[in-house]
Amino acid sequence: MSATADNKPDSRSDSRSDSKSQRFTAVVLLAAAVSAISSLLYGYDTGIISGALLQIRKDFHTGSGMEQVIAGSILLGAALGALICSRLSEQLGRRRTVLILACIFVVGTLTSAAAPSALLLSAARIILGFAVGGATQTVPMYVAELAPAKHRGTLVLTFQVGIGVGIVVSTLVGASESVSWRVSVGSACVPAVVLFLVMLMLPESPRWLVKHDRRDEAQEVLKRVRADGADIDSELQEILDLDKEERGVSESRRGWHGLTQQWVRPALIVGCGIAIFTQLSGIEMIIYYAPTILTDNGFSHSAALRVSVALGVTYLVMMIIGLNIVDRIGRRRLTLTMIPGAAAALAVLGTLFVTGNSGRSDIPFIIACLIVFMFFNAGGLQLMGWLTGAEIYPLAVRSAGTSVQATMLWSTNMLITLTVLTVINTIGVGQTMWLYAAFNVAAWIFVWRRMPELTGRSLEKIEAHLQDGRFRPADFAADDEQPAERVSADR
Repeated sequence: MSATADNKPDSRSDSRSDSKSQRFTAVVLLAAAVSAISSLLYGYDTGIISGALLQIRKDFHTGSGMEQVIAGSILLGAALGALICSRLSEQLGRRRTVLILACIFVVGTLTSAAAPSALLLSAARIILGFAVGGATQTVPMYVAELAPAKHRGTLVLTFQVGIGVGIVVSTLVGASESVSWRVSVGSACVPAVVLFLVMLMLPESPRWLVKHDRRDEAQEVLKRVRADGADIDSELQEILDLDKEERGVSESRRGWHGLTQQWVRPALIVGCGIAIFTQLSGIEMIIYYAPTILTDNGFSHSAALRVSVALGVTYLVMMIIGLNIVDRIGRRRLTLTMIPGAAAALAVLGTLFVTGNSGRSDIPFIIACLIVFMFFNAGGLQLMGWLTGAEIYPLAVRSAGTSVQATMLWSTNMLITLTVLTVINTIGVGQTMWLYAAFNVAAWIFVWRRMPELTGRSLEKIEAHLQDGRFRPADFAADDEQPAERVSADR
């Protein structure tokens, strides 16, 4: 009894200190803005091709094969960017890497807008894709390393919200049908310039600085990014302790070599599995090819583009809702709740097409299924694609881990983009929707069996679970059920 009573003042003091450390500062909010702008470029540059293909088809006389190449070329660049920027972010730092990517965004955007042929347009979109992939590897990791643990999910998910904004803007531009595809593609250079300017005002990641023996600079950064009165010393000490522990590890257990370690493998399986299933869920099929699929099945161009706008708005709304609830409901619980709705929507949509209920009188049902799918998919599984990668990997392999995860995501995206029209032409629209519904069922099983609840845990505590070989959902749930005194003693 006396021991418990003696602990109470310390607990209240820790709580007050923790509350101060969790407040947002101007620097953290600027980092969130960088996340939003870079992901807006991602959403816009990948989404704008959906409506632009209808114009490009006329200008360059392309068929479905070349259209798949044009849409998919940005994804090849993204996979390369995700791989290469892993090393850049480790050698040059997260901040410098993002500055370089902002410049590549400008170059890729302008060369795409000026392309004189379909082949050169594809080549320019590979350059643009390099910036997209590099940003998806570097920016969420950078924001996660700056953010307070309590609000890490919310801040990292500004990346997802930015994607939604970019998609909505791109579909609105496409639906206007009055803007040349060259103008719509080239206008993305404006946010790229803004990204560069905002990034100039931000510091380097304190965790990267510690890793490169720049402790004093890391301390100064923490003072900038945490509210007045926050316990900077204890946070810095936690980072230093972990860095010291990792320095005692051989070179073969760091970076890319470190990913082969058995204790890291559970994080790699979860991260790459989530990345693959975010794409196999059908989101990119809907975003890239909804206008093409709908016009091929009797919709007018204007109607198909308006449906794309509705889907983009739904995506954005669910991103914003997810941003506000993910740290309260929990990553795992939210994902398991939402996936079944997406699977059911695709199953019903497939049934409409297979049974021939896809005529003019059935258009409202088709649109409803598409929007319901977007509601559940964007509000659940899509939130996890970048968030898990920013959280689950140990510091010594974090850059390599996020790189592999981003590469898996982009490679799966590219595979789908390059094959979905061919699959539809081979087995039919309805059967294709059934196929993607089955992928959603597989995604639910994977999350249920493999993905632990990471909400509210510091990056260091997540790493401790990996080191202890306790990375299953039940292991994290067991921690939550421990009484406060026991958790305190374990620490």
